[in-house]
Formats: sequence, structure tokens, C-alpha cells
Amino acid sequence: MSLIVHKYGGTSMGSVERIKNVARRVAKWHAAGHQVVVVPSAMAGETNRLLGLAREITPQPDGRELDMIAATGEQASSGLLAIALQAEGVSARSYAGWQVPVRTDSSFTKARISSIDDARIRGDLDAGRVVIVTGFQGIDPDGHITTLGRGGSDTSAVAVAAAIKADECLIYTDVDGVYTTDPRVVPEARRMSVVSFEEMLEMASLGSKVLQIRSVEFAGKYRVPVRVLSSLTDPLIPLDEEMVSGTLITFEEDEKMEAAVVSGIAFSRDEAKITLLGVPDKPGIAFSILGPVAAANIDVDMIVQNQSVAGTTDFSFTVNRNEFARAVDLLKREVIPAVAARELNTDEKVAKVSIVGIGMRSHVGVASLMFQTLSQEGINIQMISTSEIKTSVIIDDKYMELGVRALHKAFGLDQAPATKV
Repeated sequence: MSLIVHKYGGTSMGSVERIKNVARRVAKWHAAGHQVVVVPSAMAGETNRLLGLAREITPQPDGRELDMIAATGEQASSGLLAIALQAEGVSARSYAGWQVPVRTDSSFTKARISSIDDARIRGDLDAGRVVIVTGFQGIDPDGHITTLGRGGSDTSAVAVAAAIKADECLIYTDVDGVYTTDPRVVPEARRMSVVSFEEMLEMASLGSKVLQIRSVEFAGKYRVPVRVLSSLTDPLIPLDEEMVSGTLITFEEDEKMEAAVVSGIAFSRDEAKITLLGVPDKPGIAFSILGPVAAANIDVDMIVQNQSVAGTTDFSFTVNRNEFARAVDLLKREVIPAVAARELNTDEKVAKVSIVGIGMRSHVGVASLMFQTLSQEGINIQMISTSEIKTSVIIDDKYMELGVRALHKAFGLDQAPATKV
């Protein structure tokens, strides 16, 4: 039998009844002879509630204390799931991240996993227990509790799967797989039965909310097979059917993947654009601007430097809206005086839209069709970024949904039949 990791999101753990359903599903896998490790998220809304309480006290709480607070959500859901499994007659034991331990760096609120000690997990599995490990959290070298940032339970699950060399990591969520784009924006969006690791990595990095990007990075680094499937189906669905449902993230390219030039449309509303005007055009200027930003642990996405005119240039980049205020403050305090920029322009009302597909490697004119489609809809492109298998643009956020729908249709994603595994 197989060694399987199950991950359940906040919606799946959102009530006592849903936790009982998770327990029934896990018990079904356990009864079939599989060894199961479960990584649950906090109950839906609980993390936001806890962090909201802290921000009622002060707008910018200390990161270490935020992690102390946020980590309790997963501990509660893990304990409740263990109790629910025991009520199903299944021997189960829950652990907090620091008890395993899941070791991380000290970047509070967005720590990165460095290692996982699997001895305790393996001991319980060998004893016939289901093991439950809190998602989203770990412990740093100084013994402080850390959390991994939004979606961190996905990363925890894949990292645990890598550490114990699991046969597959099943990510149970409130959608039944990975779609060509968000069905809430494009009702004609189709579920993909198979998607390549490279495509999933790009889609996660470009705004697709199905999986957190770090979980996909872990899956790729350690070659962990990952399947995204729904937790809202009947928990007693036949195991043979459940094992091939959803979307499989594969590491092998095949002919049917090559058939699709573009596999999906990703987008993100969480973008903000920052432009420094009149920057001296000289060696090292990019580092002078972005070095302090990186040192402040602010992630930069798209970067554009214009052609030099009279010895100066304009330098634009995008950041997540959550870090926009910090970035602007840093630039005003440290960077602009140091580089003698003439002016600072900002725009918080932009969105990123991207086309993704491994078929783009062997087809020309893909980006051209994207630009033509947006032009026909009267949508102006502000920034462009490309790689082998994706093209991204920054546009005004009020045109984002229009752009996504137009691109989805232009690349025929609403017509191709969904493939079967």
C-alpha cells in the first residue's frame, strides 16, 4: 500500500461537520491499508480573525507575536481532526510544527522551511496511526514559532511529503482541480486533468490561487507527485475513483501536452506599480534602487528600465499591494535621496494578466496574438515580461476581467475538450 499525504484547506476544515467529513475520508484511505499523514489548515476565517485582533491593538504588530497568534489556528483544527478520527475508530495523533519539528529560518510571517525531522512521524505510522501535522508553521533556530505566509499549509504538506518520501501528495480544496483560468471570471473555463510542473509553477507565480508557489517549488525540487482535488465530494466516494480525480501535476511532458499552445490564463489583482523618473543612467543604478528593497524583504516582480535620454532613464517595477506602502516609504527615505531621482510615480490600480503554456516554446506569434487581442478590446499594456512558457502584461485593473475573458477565447481554451487521465 502507499504512503500518502493529505492536505485540507480552511474551507474543508470550516465547521465541525466538515471536519467529520475529512475524518471519514481519511479513515477510508486508512482502512484500505494506506499510511496517511494529514496537514490541515486553520478553520476558514480563523487566521484572519486572530490577526485582526492583533491589528485592533496596533496597526503594525511585531512579527514574532503575530506568528505566535496565527499558529494557534492550525493547532486547533489539528486537534479537532484527531478527535474526529478517534471517534471513527482510527488511532490518530496530532503535532504542532515545533513538535515534529519543521525547521525554518527566522523570517516571521513568511518563513521558509529548511528541514523536517521525520522520525516522530515514521514512528507513529509504523504503529498504525494516522499522523496529523499542523500546516503553515514551524520553528526557527532560536526556538521561536514561525509561520510560512498565506497558503503555507500547501508548502508544509509538500515538504512533509518530500521528507517522508510519500508516493503522492493530495491537496484537497474547495475546487475540483486546476482550471484554464478562474471559472468565476470565465464560466467557460475547463478543468485540466494533467498539467506540467513547469506550467503549474508559472501559474502559481503569476496569480493562480490554487497552489502556493513555494509548494510547487518544493514539489519540483524533490519531484513529489501532487494532485489537486475537491474535498466537497462525498467522503465515501470509491477510492479507485478518487485516486484519479482532480488535476495531476506531472513531471513528464507528453504529446497531448504539446498539442495546447497555451494551457491557462493566470491573473493577479494584488499588484502595484512604482516608477522612479529621471534616474541617472549609470552602472549599478538598478542595484542602488532594488538592493535596499530586497534587504527590506520586499518581493519585486516585473522590472522595466527605459532607454536613456540625456543621461537619465525611468525605472519601473511592481510589488504586491500589501507591501506597496512599505516600499514607497523606503524609497522616499533611502533610495530617492541616494540616487537623485527626479520624481516618484505610483499606481495601485494595476493588474497582471499572463498566458502560460509549454507549447509556447515551439510556436511563434503567441505573444503577438495576446497583444492583438488586448488591443482590439481597447486595453493598454503598461509593462511586459516574458519567459519560454509565459508572457505577462500589466494593465489597468478595471480591464482585467475583460482581458482574461478575451484571451481565454482567443486561444481556444473554452472549446478544447478536457482530457482524461
